Amino acid sequence: MSQLIKDRRSIRKFKSDKVSNEILDELLEIASYAPNHKLTQPWRFIIYKDEGSKVLANIMAETVAKGPKKKSPEEVKARFESIPVHILVVINEDSNYFVREEDYAATCALIQNFQLAAWERGLGVLWKADAFLTSTEFRNGVEVKPGEKIAALLQVGYPDIIPKAVQRVNISERIKLIDKNIE
Repeated sequence: MSQLIKDRRSIRKFKSDKVSNEILDELLEIASYAPNHKLTQPWRFIIYKDEGSKVLANIMAETVAKGPKKKSPEEVKARFESIPVHILVVINEDSNYFVREEDYAATCALIQNFQLAAWERGLGVLWKADAFLTSTEFRNGVEVKPGEKIAALLQVGYPDIIPKAVQRVNISERIKLIDKNIE
């Protein structure tokens, strides 16, 4: 498991190979075993694949067309259509701040579980949490309800290019150890 965690990469270029519904169901089932305070299980998933990727690509193109333009709607549409699977991870936004934070943390653990289980099966994932997820245009297009938050957009497929590992900060630089009583 340690090596799996170290080897996993964010994938930005996917092969066109299809991903089966059975594999996606299995991965989401495994991911759902994330630690979750009081088992609120606040998540739901909207999956766009095959012809459905074109639906999401159109929504993205419309969103980009009405926002600040870094890329053209056509570029965005082509990019989104080329990705085999998109999974929107949607969570309830509890009115209680602490429950909301715990739910988001649990959802992030679920996403990491998903990424690791996918990597183990030869699938790559890109976890996107960009500003477009909060835009009214995008939220309306994907039918996210008031009181819900899009925690992430996961792009999933078989990796075409696997990036090299990036050196991490030496973790000892980020640790403050207190191992005795200070009086």
